[in-house]
Amino acid sequence: MVLSYRRWVSVFLSVRPSSQRDTRRGLALCLISGASFGLAAVIAKEAFRSGFNVESLLAGRFALAAIAFWLIVAARWKVRDPARRLPRPSYRTLVMAVGLGAVGYAFQSAFYFGALTRLDASVVAQLLYIYPALVLVIAVLRGRESLEARKIIALLCSALGLVLLLHGGAGAGSMSLAGVLMALGAAGTYALYITVAGGLPDDLDLYLLAAIVCSAATISVAGYAAATGALHGPRHASGWLWLLLFAMVPTVVAIVTFLAGLRLVGGSVAAILSCSEPVVTVGSAALVYSERLTLVQILGGVAVLSAVAVLQVRRNGQPAAVATPV
Repeated sequence: MVLSYRRWVSVFLSVRPSSQRDTRRGLALCLISGASFGLAAVIAKEAFRSGFNVESLLAGRFALAAIAFWLIVAARWKVRDPARRLPRPSYRTLVMAVGLGAVGYAFQSAFYFGALTRLDASVVAQLLYIYPALVLVIAVLRGRESLEARKIIALLCSALGLVLLLHGGAGAGSMSLAGVLMALGAAGTYALYITVAGGLPDDLDLYLLAAIVCSAATISVAGYAAATGALHGPRHASGWLWLLLFAMVPTVVAIVTFLAGLRLVGGSVAAILSCSEPVVTVGSAALVYSERLTLVQILGGVAVLSAVAVLQVRRNGQPAAVATPV
């Protein structure tokens, strides 16, 4: 039993592509990840209905996810050949990882799920996806990237998509300025998160990174909530179930399947498949809450996702860099 368990963990968490079957499995894992991330908005809205506020929900999410990731790290450490163990992170790497969790992940999640309390989930999800264009802008300003025709087209698509998304909902009176600013804040914070994460060592174990980031985010969010008196449980018992689903499905399951799929299909393919996330969010919100995008907003969403796809496909065939989606 122990041997079979160790073999399963080793295969699932350390697999490398070796056949067409592995590629198909990688595609399926990336799509599962996108769908899991896409369900976050609906699960969070149901948790809010049960009586959770943003701070309490995020504190519980990060705490449960951190526990799960530390268990994964422990399992991987046991099955790994001691001669092939990854080096322990340096002090600088630990500080960066803690900062990513305590500041980057905490603020990005707070902005995103705060926006969900003011805007339709379908709009928030698509506004978030301007972050790849923001990552490019930051890289150009830092001198790390040069502008090419492909990148300029992607930036124009993102800008056009943003205008259409915001303009398309104005007539319906459903746009909240605070909600829009929070959604854009989530996109900006995530872009900065990816930029900083790009400076981490290549040999850093990504599951260990997820464990550290979630632990730091737990301390940050829970500390703030406790200090402001915002930390409390739900009004209805069903809230605990929604919290568990929130921590496991769009956090642990989504991240684990993404990383496993990433190793099988490569960065560019995994990034493009992650575009299924807003599609699932829009579809699930339409099904559960009868949210509907206007034709103008649909065109805006298509423009934003087109920009993502253009940025991820490199002309020389090399995979684009993909940050751990935590």
